[in-house]
Amino acid sequence: MEKNHLRQYLTKILVDIMLYVGTALYIILPFVMPQVMAFVGAGEEMRVHYTLILLASGACSIYIVYQLRRMLSTVLTGNPFVAQNVSALRKCAVAGALISLVFLIRIIISFTVASLLIVIIFALLSLFCLTLKDLFKQAVNYKEETDWTV
Repeated sequence: MEKNHLRQYLTKILVDIMLYVGTALYIILPFVMPQVMAFVGAGEEMRVHYTLILLASGACSIYIVYQLRRMLSTVLTGNPFVAQNVSALRKCAVAGALISLVFLIRIIISFTVASLLIVIIFALLSLFCLTLKDLFKQAVNYKEETDWTV
């Protein structure tokens, strides 16, 4: 097996693990939040606030990983420049922007440097995904033109 194919399969396995573990953690989050809050020494009054933030950002994160998984399947088939990937990158950009928005609201409620970093990182992720979406869209158009020419 070629190095690129091995790397792609290993990446797909890691993304699959991230999707399944992330989904499992998302499901059990509301049940373990009281213990987590007690462990970090946060007050019970903040439990609902933190749970909502983690559920909202967790759902978006799982959605991003799911879209990456779909994109990797097209890479493994040798056909990454398809409209499905353009759509997936747009969806990842929206999900990243939503995470940024959730933590921006968190900053308004209670400022932390970590929340500010999350806002910046996911805003940049959104811009990066939108740029890649445009590149993929152009590649899809070029590919379709050459398919019609041949």
